[in-house]
Amino acid sequence: MRLVDRYQRPLHDLRISVTDRCNFRCTYCMPREHFGADHAFLEREALLTYEEITTVVRSLLPTGLRKVRLTGGEPLLRKDIMTLVKMLRAAGPDLDLALTTNGALLQRHASALKQAGLDRVTVSLDAVDRALFQQMADTTNHGPDEVLSGIEGALSLGLGVKVNTVVQKGVNELELIPLAEACAERNIPLRFIEFMDVGNTNAWRLEDVLTGQEIRNLLQDRFGPLNPVQPSDPSQVARTYETVDGQRFGFIESVSNPFCGDCTRARLSANGSLYTCLFSSTGHDLKALLRMEAKEHEVLQAIRSIWEDRHDRYSTERAAMDQPSSKVEMSFIGG
Repeated sequence: MRLVDRYQRPLHDLRISVTDRCNFRCTYCMPREHFGADHAFLEREALLTYEEITTVVRSLLPTGLRKVRLTGGEPLLRKDIMTLVKMLRAAGPDLDLALTTNGALLQRHASALKQAGLDRVTVSLDAVDRALFQQMADTTNHGPDEVLSGIEGALSLGLGVKVNTVVQKGVNELELIPLAEACAERNIPLRFIEFMDVGNTNAWRLEDVLTGQEIRNLLQDRFGPLNPVQPSDPSQVARTYETVDGQRFGFIESVSNPFCGDCTRARLSANGSLYTCLFSSTGHDLKALLRMEAKEHEVLQAIRSIWEDRHDRYSTERAAMDQPSSKVEMSFIGG
């Protein structure tokens, strides 16, 4: 029952946004001028229920689904998120089950997440300097110390941890070495993400991109030669390099070195639309089908028709586009 798109890319990874709300207002994701006090977030009844999410996951298990990642917004804002983790673990005992978080609430929830069956967390951290952290996250309620404490708590419980850093030229490039040192001290893989043109509100400009190669040059001045690591799976989005001491750094280079050719990821929005690309303009409604109490095989049939027609290659085709297309906001479908 293998499921492949027009380029023979299988659907192995499902990223599920459980909420469009977040306690940060990161300037590259949810800038406050567009997501302020008057922004209309989804009402509770518009969100997929945990039972509906589990039905989607169960429908895809026979096709070779390997990974499920819970995202947002900030997924730890969703009430009783551990219940969903338990349900997904019961549905797929062998699934790689992960969660992406800004880390502000991780210390509070790490133990319950581990007990519920979560395998690992990816924590977004763009600066260890408190002032810059709060500037980029547009918050005065949280700081990097909380995030680092959450990371340490997760590690102590046996959760796998990775850190993601979005790099903006002229904003946080001076933080890259301190971030790398903080992760090296804790033996955590750190992945650098080129500033991407996701959504329509983050004022993206090509001149604000610090490329993966430029970042590697900075790191090599501090850590010595970086040697490429052969990927264990061709669908990995991060190109990994390792220092002579064994510290690993990943580079997600959607702008300078696109990886669309091996993309195996689909995204399920908080209100039940399936998106076949992070840069999609429109999704495919599954919620209506789910609320008509569709069976798993009927959900799979709907997803199959969507995925088999998929031909997304946005990052590869970006340079040839006359003008940028309207895209769904990253906070709505997760990163």
